[in-house]
Amino acid sequence: MAVDVFLVEDQQQMKSVLHELLQSVGDFHVVGHATTEAEALNWLDNHRGEWELAIIDLVLEQGSGISVIARARLRAPRGKVAVLSSFVSPGIRKHCLKLGADAAFQKDADLDEFMRFCSAIRPEPAEQRNA
Repeated sequence: MAVDVFLVEDQQQMKSVLHELLQSVGDFHVVGHATTEAEALNWLDNHRGEWELAIIDLVLEQGSGISVIARARLRAPRGKVAVLSSFVSPGIRKHCLKLGADAAFQKDADLDEFMRFCSAIRPEPAEQRNA
């Protein structure tokens, strides 16, 4: 069973990299994406509970991912919210967690940790559950 992903990222190159990274980890399917704060908030309002993982950049083409964190948590309380941004400092990480993110990662320095986070939320294959 695939993990449905909502991706909030405005850089096309980074979107492509994230698609490749998620495919390398396992069964992840991007069901929606947004490049601005307004698009992200609108998508979340119209797709309540239709995703299991939201990956949110903080600096967007227009607006900020900060407000998207809280809206994502509100719209899918059991979904996982991961911030992946070039602007994650210890203080920003703490703020993101306070707003409802499950984790916050620095794009350049924390990709391995981000991949481990994604791997941990991936569902077990049926053959492993039945073993």
